[in-house]
Amino acid sequence: MACGLASGGERWPAPPSLSRPPMDPRTTMAPSSLLLSVILCSLCAVALGGNAHNFVVVQRNSFESTERACSSVTRETVLAGTTLSDAGVRIPTSLGDAVDSLEYVVTLGIGTPSVQQTVLIDTGSDLSWVQCKPCNSSECYPQKDPLFDSNSSSTYATIPCGIDACKQLVHDFYNHGCTNGTGPSLCQYGIQYGDGSVTTGLYSTETLTLAPGVTISNFSFGCGRNQTGPNDKYDGLLGLGGAPESLVSQVAEQYGDAFSYCLPPGNGTAGFLALGTPGNNTASFVFAPMHKLAHISTFYVVTLAGISVGGKQLNIPPAVLSKGMIIDSGTVITGLQLTAYSALRSAFRSAMSAYPLLPPNVDLELDTCYNFTGHSNVTVPKVSLTFSGGATIDLDVPSGVLLQDCLAFTGGTYDNSIGIIGNVNQRTFEVLFDTGRGNVGFRPGAC
Repeated sequence: MACGLASGGERWPAPPSLSRPPMDPRTTMAPSSLLLSVILCSLCAVALGGNAHNFVVVQRNSFESTERACSSVTRETVLAGTTLSDAGVRIPTSLGDAVDSLEYVVTLGIGTPSVQQTVLIDTGSDLSWVQCKPCNSSECYPQKDPLFDSNSSSTYATIPCGIDACKQLVHDFYNHGCTNGTGPSLCQYGIQYGDGSVTTGLYSTETLTLAPGVTISNFSFGCGRNQTGPNDKYDGLLGLGGAPESLVSQVAEQYGDAFSYCLPPGNGTAGFLALGTPGNNTASFVFAPMHKLAHISTFYVVTLAGISVGGKQLNIPPAVLSKGMIIDSGTVITGLQLTAYSALRSAFRSAMSAYPLLPPNVDLELDTCYNFTGHSNVTVPKVSLTFSGGATIDLDVPSGVLLQDCLAFTGGTYDNSIGIIGNVNQRTFEVLFDTGRGNVGFRPGAC
């Protein structure tokens, strides 16, 4: 159903039972308060003006226009927008309304002949997978498209145990042992994500079609045979993390060690996923230093130096934010450290005092929600994030600040622990992950 109920929990892998060491941040970084259930297509608004440059006046009726607009981005529209450039390939992204999801998705081809698959894009995990036949209702979640049939592809191949590709899964916490049948021993993968969903199956290779005439041969992926937990109706997941299993790592020889995306605000427009660097055309970006976590190459981490509401800097001790924030396209809501969130919530409520507070939204697990009934226009304060090194971005208003009339942040982690910047806050920015230069760039108004 278009614009329906969607799960919005974390999509970073968290497999405690699948060969992971103690104190892995995939289980320690965020408590269950980030496991959200959210309504798709919540906001679709037009900024009409400003107030001393620190507030934006938004038409109230435009908050409710997304249900009419979000269905206009069809699979055909997305496929028609695929483009090539000297720097690489650019694939349209869209909110997953067609698969009942608030996650962002792309449509790719897999197999020979190529079969279209709509997959979630996730910078918080590495191994890509799709659900595969045979898969009955007790083994797989319902998806909108037909299951991928590996037997119908001339280029599908399983990966045997014992080779380096299978051994690498152990190092990156994706290993699920080997098959024990009478035939050859085959490599199995297994992932449990932060929202509790699980996928297991055969680690395999296949031809991946990024765009007409643009293929990746022998692309390593998971042919999912058993999926459980909260999943929407997408066909699988496209891993964009930093480990060797990710799409980004597998195509680095063709496109280099950089990629970017723009996540549209949900007003019927398409964004993009671009493999390759934008060349020297980076004047409109601001850049923040990026680092990796020790012994875990998946995550892209930046450090917040401060947060502003309505142009006023919040009083947050630097130590609270010192462990950094993972930039995760596969998590919907940003999880701040508790002290930082408390300061943000207090300042935001003060700036929005003209509007009555509603009780916390239990379904969304958000606690700063408003009743805008009777208001034709709503004045929303700008929320700005400042990163180490001084780069500052103003989140899009309202799509990057409000979700279902609620402040789209939560106190998801303890002080002095790592947080997550979710996809709502990233809306309309081109986010450029340049691992070669060790930074993340942000270009506003890119989609």
